[in-house]
Amino acid sequence: MVKTAYELEREANIARNRALLEQLELKEAVAALGIPAKTKPEPKQSKAKPIQPSKRVKKEASGSDVTTRRQSARLKRPPTPDLNESPSKKRKREKEEEDARKKEEDERFAAEERARETKKPRHQDLTLSTLAESEELEEGSLTKFYGVLQQVCKVPHPRRVGEDDAFTFDGDSKAEEAEVGDLRKKLSTLKVVARAKVTQDRVYSAAYHPEVTKDLIFFGDKHGQLGIWDARAPADEVDDDEESSVPPEDKEGGKYWRLQAHWPATSKSSISCIKFDPLDAHSVFTSSYDCTIRQLSFTSGLSREVFSTDDTLISSFDLAPSGHEMWISDALGGLTHLDLREDKAHARWYQLSDQKIGSVSINPRRPEYLVTASNSRTLKIWDVRRLCNLPVVDDLLEFDSEQVGRHLASPAGKTTLRGEWSHGKSVSAAYWDPRGRSIVSTCYDDKLRLWDFKPSIFDKDAKFPSTRPFAQLNHDCQTGRWLTILKAQWSPNTDALPHFTIGNMKHSLDIFAGNGDLLARLHDSSKITAVQAVTASHPNVVERAASGNGSGRCVLWAPPDVD
Repeated sequence: MVKTAYELEREANIARNRALLEQLELKEAVAALGIPAKTKPEPKQSKAKPIQPSKRVKKEASGSDVTTRRQSARLKRPPTPDLNESPSKKRKREKEEEDARKKEEDERFAAEERARETKKPRHQDLTLSTLAESEELEEGSLTKFYGVLQQVCKVPHPRRVGEDDAFTFDGDSKAEEAEVGDLRKKLSTLKVVARAKVTQDRVYSAAYHPEVTKDLIFFGDKHGQLGIWDARAPADEVDDDEESSVPPEDKEGGKYWRLQAHWPATSKSSISCIKFDPLDAHSVFTSSYDCTIRQLSFTSGLSREVFSTDDTLISSFDLAPSGHEMWISDALGGLTHLDLREDKAHARWYQLSDQKIGSVSINPRRPEYLVTASNSRTLKIWDVRRLCNLPVVDDLLEFDSEQVGRHLASPAGKTTLRGEWSHGKSVSAAYWDPRGRSIVSTCYDDKLRLWDFKPSIFDKDAKFPSTRPFAQLNHDCQTGRWLTILKAQWSPNTDALPHFTIGNMKHSLDIFAGNGDLLARLHDSSKITAVQAVTASHPNVVERAASGNGSGRCVLWAPPDVD
């Protein structure tokens, strides 16, 4: 039966009166009035809860620290002058008022200047204490962190490069199946062994340090923060009652530290790429949307700027195995070559696309070959020996698309572009594997593509054969606006069959072999509540992977019996 408006209004009044009486703790009055008690709601199905941060940190304000307070209009009006005031007192009063006005203007100008400075990138050298000053770190925490950095500097960890013929089976399908099966057996056992909210905002990039005695993972977030997570370190004891009430399964694992590596602390400083020094892994390089690349030395604890642009967004970079050369991609479709032994003013810029180049990858075995992925829907392989032959005119070290185009059409530059393959939509990323012979690309057309090139192809001074990728894997890459772009990342471990990781929109971490076989689909619905968009693998331990999501929460995947 349909209730009348009067009945609906009466029930609403009863509900309001009951709530008021219960709020006043007059339960007897509720019973005396005969108001029906609230029905107990049906229990909801339990859902996975995100890991709770073990320490609260202060979010640094991104704008001016000057607050404007309202003032009474009566107080703003100057006092009524005394009609019997003497000339000398009048001059004194007017001078005091003028001085007050001037002081107020100077303070306002200084406040505005400070506000402008807080919005500019920092180009000077910065210490660890400066990078961490936005955090409320407990006493001695920064000292402990510096000790961790010193520990990983005891032994150099050069980047390893695979052999050309490593894990090539020459048609022996049984040997290949056995190798794939062995790796699948190892990776399928990985479980969530640690979780933590390593960064305050969305994770944009990640890198796994090669130290074998630790799981030390570096995550870059949307607001220029670099989170360093020692994922298996024993957690500090917490005496706070609120912390003790958190169930053990919801507590954070390991220890982490947060550094404001890039400035300002806004989305203008998102960390787009993280790489370790390929010579010894004793420093870390980070690129940011603040148009800078910085290097943090673990030995000195000093962060210095190695490259900057005026207003060109840096999308990614890569370091040659020698550690002396860097190639940088940007949003204008350009590649910059930087020799770290020279001043950054000597860097050369080449416009190789009319749209953003989202990633650049240096071939680890043959550093003269680069692969680029662009919004122009193409993947391209470049021979930079030919590119660097472009003549410098009038000391200008920037070469626009017309100059590059003329060079590619000339006899001296006809083999600069060695290969080019179209995709259905924008190519998000493309990377060489550790052997320098395979490429995996990620595309917005929801496909992962794989190429494999025989070593003999690189030795010829000719364009690569126009071959199609040998494998195309269907994979949902529609991340949208609020999720970091998915990118397939090769494992840097040269001891295992080449394989790569990529996040899955269904909250899993997918691992594929270099031949396209699915090795593992890691997930845990009781602990994982979001897309693991950013992934990384340990360079020296096969059974290790890490991932991060859109809220800064990160996961370590390892065997369940790991120490």
